[in-house]
Amino acid sequence: MHQKIIILDFGSQYTQLIARKIRELNVYCEIHPYYHEPNLDADVKGIILSGSPASVRTEDCPKGGLNYIGKIPVLGVCYGAQLMAQELGGEVAPSKIREYGRALITEIKDNPLLKGIEKNSQVWMSHADTILHLPPNTTCIASTDTVANAAFQFNNQQTWGIQFHPEVAHTLQGVQLLKNFLVDICGCTQDWTPAHYVNDAVTEIKAKVGDDKVVMGLSGGVDSSVAALLIHQAIHKNLYCIFVDNGLLRKNEWDEVFDSYKNLGLNIVGVDAKQLFYDALKDLTDPEQKRKAIGRVFIEVFDAEAKKIENVKWLGQGTIYPDVIESVSVKGPSATIKSHHNVGGLPEKMALKVLEPINTLFKDEVRRVGRQINLPENILGRHPFPGPGLAIRILGDITPEKVALLQEVDSIFINCLKEANLYNEVWQAGAILLPVKSVGVMGDERTYENAVCLRAVQSTDGMTADWVHLPYEFLANISNQIINRVKGINRVVYDISSKPPATIEWE
Repeated sequence: MHQKIIILDFGSQYTQLIARKIRELNVYCEIHPYYHEPNLDADVKGIILSGSPASVRTEDCPKGGLNYIGKIPVLGVCYGAQLMAQELGGEVAPSKIREYGRALITEIKDNPLLKGIEKNSQVWMSHADTILHLPPNTTCIASTDTVANAAFQFNNQQTWGIQFHPEVAHTLQGVQLLKNFLVDICGCTQDWTPAHYVNDAVTEIKAKVGDDKVVMGLSGGVDSSVAALLIHQAIHKNLYCIFVDNGLLRKNEWDEVFDSYKNLGLNIVGVDAKQLFYDALKDLTDPEQKRKAIGRVFIEVFDAEAKKIENVKWLGQGTIYPDVIESVSVKGPSATIKSHHNVGGLPEKMALKVLEPINTLFKDEVRRVGRQINLPENILGRHPFPGPGLAIRILGDITPEKVALLQEVDSIFINCLKEANLYNEVWQAGAILLPVKSVGVMGDERTYENAVCLRAVQSTDGMTADWVHLPYEFLANISNQIINRVKGINRVVYDISSKPPATIEWE
C-alpha cells in the first residue's frame, strides 16, 4: 500500500480542496466522514481534520473520536482546530468580530508547521466562533489582529490547530504550510505520481483478476476510457469492451469514438440499440424516469451482449473519487445519487465482482493518468458528457426528431468552440432544447419555432462551476449559424448560472 494522509470530513465546502492540494504535492490522501475511526497502520502518515459549517458549541455538532491525538501527526483546520480545543480542555466562544475573509499573520513563532511562512502573510478566515482559551499544555504559534490563537501546537506532540484555511488560494503561503506538515512532519516522500499510479494499478489488477475475464461498458468519455486502458494493459484480450449506441450521443460520436477504441487495440464490440432506447423513453418527461428507463435498457442490452462471452467474472467501471465521496456524506449515505452513475444494478444482475481502477482519482488526475498511458487526445481532451446523453438536455419528452435537432445545434456549438480555440478553455459545453416555442421573423414570414440554450462552464471536477464569459462576437456568430442552419430553431439563449446554486445540466 501507498503512504497516505487521512482527511476526516466534518462537512466543510473546502474538504475536497484540501485533498486536491495534497494530491498536487504528490501525496496520496483519502477523505472519510468524521465518524470514521482511522486504522493507524504504517501507511497512514497523518490526519487532517476539516472545517465545518457547524459550531462546536452546539450539542449535536459532529465530533467523532479523537483517540488518535498524540499517536500520529494531526492538523486541525478551522472547525477541526476548534473541536480539539473544546474537547481537550480549552474554550471556544462566539467571535466578537466576524472572522471572514482575508487576514494577516501579525505574530508568528518559530515552529516546524510554519517554516517559511512570513510575518504579515495573508491567510483566509471563515468562522463565527473563535478559540478564546487554549487547552492546557499548548502553545500559541501565530496570531492575527483579531484572532489571538490563529495557530497552536500541543506541547511535546505532533498535533497542531489552525483557525485559517491553508487550502484556499487566498492563503498565499498555504501550500507551504501543507508541505511542511506532509513532508517535514509526516515524512511523506511525495512519490504519488501518474507513473507510479499506473504501475501500482496495473500490478494490482493483475494480482486481483489473474486469468479471469472482465467485461466493461465504454461510453466514449475520459473516465471509462482511462479505466479500460489500464485494465487492458494488465490483462490484454481478457478485457471485453461493449460500446452501446443509445441514440442519445453527439452527432457522429459513435463512429468516431468506436474507431478510436479499435485503434487502441481494445477488444470491443458495438451495439446499435437506438430504437430500444427511443421506445423506452416514449412519452416520458420526468428527468428521473428518463434516467431510470435509460439505465434499465442499458442493463438489458449490456447483459444480453455480455452473455455471449463465456466465464466472465468481473465488471469494469470508470468510477472516480467524487462518485465515491458523494455516496458517503458526513451525515451518512447521501439521500440521492443520480441514477446514471456508472451502471447501477449490473453487478447484482450478472453476479459479477466490480473492478474500479480509477476510483481514487479526481477528474484532473484521471486525465494526467490518461496522458501517462498515451490515451489519444481526442478522447482525453473531451468535455464531460452526461451518462443519459442528450435525453437530459432535451427538456420534456424524447423523440428521434428532437435528438437530431439538438445534435445539429450541439455540433455547431462544439465545432465553433474548437475553431475559435476556445474548446480547451471550457470544462464542459453543450446545448439544451427548451420545451418552449417563440415567435420569430425570417424574411417576410412569421415563425413559431423552438428555442435552445447554450451552456459553457469552467470547473475543475464538476463539484462547483462558473459560467464562461464567452466573447459577445463569438456568441453572436453561434446564434446566427444555429438559426440559419438548423431548421426548427429561431431563438438562442446563453445560460449564465453558476453551480451552486444551479447545476451544470438542466435535468
